[in-house]
Amino acid sequence: MTTTNSQQGFIGTYTKGDSKGIYSFILNHTKGNITDIKAVASLENPTYLTLSHDKKNLYSVAKDGQSGGLVSYSIRENGDLVPINRQFSDGASPCHVSIDRQKRYVFSANYHKGTVESYLLNHEDGSVQPAASIVKHEGSGPDPRQEKPHTHYAGLTPDEKYLAVVDLGIDALITYKVFENGALTRANSLPLRAGSGPRHLTFHPNGKIAYLMTEFSSEVVVLNYDQEEGLFTEIQSISTLPADFKENSQGSAIHISADGRFVYAGNRGHNSIAVFGVNEETGELSFVEHTSTEGDWPRDFAIDPSGKYVVASNQESSNLVLFARDENTGKLSLLQSDIHVPHPVCVKFLGN
Repeated sequence: MTTTNSQQGFIGTYTKGDSKGIYSFILNHTKGNITDIKAVASLENPTYLTLSHDKKNLYSVAKDGQSGGLVSYSIRENGDLVPINRQFSDGASPCHVSIDRQKRYVFSANYHKGTVESYLLNHEDGSVQPAASIVKHEGSGPDPRQEKPHTHYAGLTPDEKYLAVVDLGIDALITYKVFENGALTRANSLPLRAGSGPRHLTFHPNGKIAYLMTEFSSEVVVLNYDQEEGLFTEIQSISTLPADFKENSQGSAIHISADGRFVYAGNRGHNSIAVFGVNEETGELSFVEHTSTEGDWPRDFAIDPSGKYVVASNQESSNLVLFARDENTGKLSLLQSDIHVPHPVCVKFLGN
């Protein structure tokens, strides 16, 4: 339930330990705290979620025994979830799901299968139809974890002309043309630095610049985006870690403020969020600060729709962390770190 003084959010989790599935929470803007943590859907490994722009549906990745796929829900006025249907197939579940603005399609990336998949949605109830297109990537990379393709992200470009797919296993950013029937046709590909392990992508509000997070090399790659050709070109790469940090750390999520002035990137191991300022002319980044996530293995985070708060999820220490965000400097200030949610992964706000 979202009001003028509060914002509802959802958390996807790994269902190990005492996790039940998908959780919801309320961010109280007046008090600056998070309350009302509750399980709203019983589901196995709903690690990534997406919400429709009309705020009526939630889509989650999930597994069921030896099968995996997507589950659709309707969102009630009180914020509870009501299951609609599911589309599962044999093998591992996807790791990412996204939706278009008009609620015509959902797209998933499957890390273990190395595939990207598109699904048509039923306009009447938001249910997911059987996969319209499944594309399997080929290749490998130099890192031991790059023995085969590992698609990690699949999301539409801002103009929704192309689907941008990030593949960690083959160090590539690939764009696909999306047709009315959900068919995907490869349009362009950008090879990224070998062994960097690209993971997630976010676009600047101007639709002309994108920011890609790498998992292995812990960098943000700044990209120009050609809207006509669906083509990316690299213009900058900047580390998300301190120069003297030599321990294990893996890049996680990347998000940008709604005004396009600040980019935020997660570091699992260093256990921080790196903050960068955006050059208005070029889109290039300059480092602002590192903020501790007050826990272990920050898998994801989200900027709330007001732009005044950030909620981060620490997967291994099973806690959410609430920060106040300075809209002028981009810096984060700790408000609350003792919010228990078991093995949280994905953070989404109803209204983003």
